[in-house]
Amino acid sequence: MRVHLVTMPWHPLDLPSLQLGLLNRLVRRARPDAEVTEFHGSLRWAEYLLEHSGGRLRPGDCVAVGSDAIFHGLGDWVFSGVLYDDPGWGLDRLRDYAARRDVPVGTAVDMRPYAAGFIDLCASVILADEPDVVGFTSTFMQNVASLALARELKHRRPGLTVVFGGSNCDGPMGHALHRNHPFVDHVVRGEAEYAFPALLGHLAGGTAPVDVPGLCWWDGAVSRANTETRRTVAPADIPSPDYDQWQTALDVSPVREFIHPKLVVEGARGCWWGEKHHCTFCGLNGSAMAFRAKPGERLWAELDRLVRRHRILDVVTVDNIIDMAYFRDFLPRVAGSGWDLRLHYEVKSNLTPGQLRLLGESGTVHIQPGIESLGSRVLDLMDKGVTGARNVRTLRECENHALTCSWNLLYGFPGETADDYAPVVEQLPALVHLQPPSGAHRIQLERFSPHFTDPALGFAKRRPAEMYQHVYDLPEGELADLVYLFDTDDAGLAGPAEHRLGEAVAAWRAGHADSRLLFEADGADLLVHDRRHGWPPATHRFTGWRAEALRRLEDGRTVPALHRLLTGDGHDVPSDALDRWIRHALTLGLLFRDGGTHVALPTWGEPVRLPEGTAGTTPQDPAHGILYHRRGPGFVSVIDRREPGTTVRLTLDHPDLLATFDLLSTPTPLTALDPVQRRAVDLLTAERLVRVDDGLATTLPPRIDRWPVPCTAI
Repeated sequence: MRVHLVTMPWHPLDLPSLQLGLLNRLVRRARPDAEVTEFHGSLRWAEYLLEHSGGRLRPGDCVAVGSDAIFHGLGDWVFSGVLYDDPGWGLDRLRDYAARRDVPVGTAVDMRPYAAGFIDLCASVILADEPDVVGFTSTFMQNVASLALARELKHRRPGLTVVFGGSNCDGPMGHALHRNHPFVDHVVRGEAEYAFPALLGHLAGGTAPVDVPGLCWWDGAVSRANTETRRTVAPADIPSPDYDQWQTALDVSPVREFIHPKLVVEGARGCWWGEKHHCTFCGLNGSAMAFRAKPGERLWAELDRLVRRHRILDVVTVDNIIDMAYFRDFLPRVAGSGWDLRLHYEVKSNLTPGQLRLLGESGTVHIQPGIESLGSRVLDLMDKGVTGARNVRTLRECENHALTCSWNLLYGFPGETADDYAPVVEQLPALVHLQPPSGAHRIQLERFSPHFTDPALGFAKRRPAEMYQHVYDLPEGELADLVYLFDTDDAGLAGPAEHRLGEAVAAWRAGHADSRLLFEADGADLLVHDRRHGWPPATHRFTGWRAEALRRLEDGRTVPALHRLLTGDGHDVPSDALDRWIRHALTLGLLFRDGGTHVALPTWGEPVRLPEGTAGTTPQDPAHGILYHRRGPGFVSVIDRREPGTTVRLTLDHPDLLATFDLLSTPTPLTALDPVQRRAVDLLTAERLVRVDDGLATTLPPRIDRWPVPCTAI
């Protein structure tokens, strides 16, 4: 059996497909005689655009259309004209949509004329291998490109078996996709580890797949949808991904020079918080909320294997939430490796300072803590299980441990009022030294979220999001089953209060890069250096119980609790004096107040902070002038951007080169080197990694193992 596994645009160009990596291993494990071939269509699309547009459409444009415009359907629209045999399909609707919402669509419109030729090329390449089964994985905006290619494949080879799976096929979405597209033979709904091998068994035996849970299949002209199972895949049955074919494709791709490749690992599925308190707006886990995690030792073994094999030190974890056991059995292993890793993790926002410190020590540079709001009542409406005060503490500790923190400020929850936001908006100027949200965003109605499944929560009226009108040529009743996002009546914050929130967040973002609010210990005294945007420069000195009060408020306290702690520490502080001091500290913007809880805002750490996109020295090429190396197991990775517009990535893994590279970190006379080392010097000098002056040889790229904030390249 020949199995071709396909991921189409708009999979991120800098990441291997975890889905293909898992399915490759899964098929070979279940059917050892099968030939498994991967087709990395997103990478091919970027190559195709680069070539056929004469370099005008570049990989960065793929990011703008496929990732940045994900809530406007631009990526799907690019291929809908191929799916419906009409190059102009949906163009007028798209332009009307874009004009009303101020959405730039020029790049997507420029790409569309290339879509038909690309689909034709993809079909030819895949069919040249004479596959028996072609399996598509589809998430977010991969549906239409995948459907367009599947249609062309079946047109050319009707006997070919086409299978779809992935997040876009979960629940009713999978059945709607199947019944509306007869050129799709099967749709795997939910996790594939058990279902896909069972389907391949039926295909090999020529039997009807009536017993494959969740599977959609054709019974003559009737689309059947088998009952979905409640059984989830055990961690022991989740294979370790194989990225060899992705690496081979990337190594010969002209796109490689435009991207910084990363590895993808999976430690856990589901959400342990969502099992108990499903956040009301979140639909990400679909029908598989049950939390399961690989043991930390196994995850480390997988990471170790992938890093050694691919010589890549940037790692994205796809877990929706970190397994708290990893703070005991995985992260300490990573921290102890001595490798210069950069990791991304999604975490809950109530981590302790010690846990955040361990994340930093492990090489985690970028976290998504799901902060969502700084107001406790709104967080209660979300069922987040955390307070605004705790979220502010998390933002402060991210500064202390040089962690880039990505988060969105969400609003629009049924039951919220302007009064819930007024005290937060009033205090946002005091937070300007902490990492701001990406913006203030009204929530959308997502399938599988409690807001969607329970109309009584406030969104009784819903219809498929307007963007799908320029993506699919289907009636609204079918779209209602097919799509993930829905439009509904606005709830919660509106009018002037909504406008004030947006303006305050924009001001926070504008003033952040140049803002500092720093603690400094001076004996028993405590200094606070205020260099925040919008605040007069000042240094405040706190002595006695006032210094101790500020330290105690780092953990967040009510005034009565703080008074008890100060009294227990031997400070005789009148209650009215403490109240006056709290009010004074609030006036200075040194505290954040969340209900009755107060949190100290100054940080002890000051990470290197660069405005995004200005990491280098010239406005024409922001990264120009960069040269550094990072260390992995048995190799050194060098990044060289000394020439404008050029990125050179070198991997040194030959023992003689490595040993000489390390030796010359201290200037060394050429006369002290043996013949092997001299040859290594010649090679390293040719790559401009070693400089020879006055008979002394010196390694040029410094080692980098700490990163500026923000560091979103990971």
